[in-house]
Amino acid sequence: MNTELMEALNLLEREKGISRDVLLDAIENSLMQACEKNFGSSENVHVEIDRETCDYLVYAEKEVVETSADVADKNTQISLEDAKKISKKAKVGDVVNVEIKSKEFGRIAAQNAKQVIVQKIREEERNVIFNQYFEKEKNVVTGIVQRIIGKNVSLNLGKADAILAEGEMAEGETFRIGQRVKVYVLDVKSSTKGPRINVSRTHPELVKRLFEEEVTEIADGTVEIKSIAREAGSRTKIAVWSNNENVDPVGACVGMNGARVNAIVDELGGEKIDIVNWDEDPGRLVQNALSPATVVAVFADPDEKSAKVVVPDDQLSLAIGKEGQNARLAAKLTNYKIDIKSESQAQDAPGFRYEDYLYDDEEEYDEEYSEENPDEV
Repeated sequence: MNTELMEALNLLEREKGISRDVLLDAIENSLMQACEKNFGSSENVHVEIDRETCDYLVYAEKEVVETSADVADKNTQISLEDAKKISKKAKVGDVVNVEIKSKEFGRIAAQNAKQVIVQKIREEERNVIFNQYFEKEKNVVTGIVQRIIGKNVSLNLGKADAILAEGEMAEGETFRIGQRVKVYVLDVKSSTKGPRINVSRTHPELVKRLFEEEVTEIADGTVEIKSIAREAGSRTKIAVWSNNENVDPVGACVGMNGARVNAIVDELGGEKIDIVNWDEDPGRLVQNALSPATVVAVFADPDEKSAKVVVPDDQLSLAIGKEGQNARLAAKLTNYKIDIKSESQAQDAPGFRYEDYLYDDEEEYDEEYSEENPDEV
């Protein structure tokens, strides 16, 4: 048993995650290349390695000829006299296996063999790390800021580094060396220097994954995030739905005294998060999406993917939001083009009579509009 080699392979397997079989294949290949370098050819050379004991044997198949004078190529032929030393039954024309001692290799051949093994170890180490992080693609990981490269940030993820590009940071976001940062893994690509990992702090999926980590009901599938709209660093809107009528989806995401949502807000540097109820009725969904503004009436057209909304006069600026942000995010969340008017504006707008869509009598509404206009609120 080659105890020394076995211990070395086991150590590499534990520390680097490289399979022992892969390493043994590399050793086998290196011995073959060493033979070719030393003898000029390896066509008749064979390497046998016991996978259990790590014992190995290198030998060359040689044809037995009558005398030393008949040996035309010492790499492929052997005299009968020498063959008898290996096998007493050897006779002219037989093929005998002649063991090759690795210590017989020249210095250059030995160096090349070593390089083959080292190169294979490095290659496999890169593959192991690549596969490890490739599995984390489209998920959230935690990195430590190790250096600032121009306007980009280099993060250490453990066994690999990632690049957080300027375009993937929220506006005004800054970092300090040693800071722990959660990022969304955009993609992982293989390179000669190891995996190249690109991450983001602006992707909407970052918010979704953070909620999955923080909210148990989302992790176990009780609550679903149906839609998400984000303007990184400023505001995010998410629409949630519960598969259990006894579980309030918004309350689950907010948490006791806002603990859950506040943890995510802190991670995102104070980014505001609006959590609203998802509704299959597009009119009600638009109404929810415009929260915190109060809505008087909504008429949603599923075919045109558009919605006309009426709000109280004093709610118009709130519904639209600063620089139109609230309306813009609501449109992204619902995938509807939203036209918002105040009550005063609606009364004067031709063809936009919100009074037509308001009913005090629920029965009258059901009879006259439930089938013809199912998406009104």
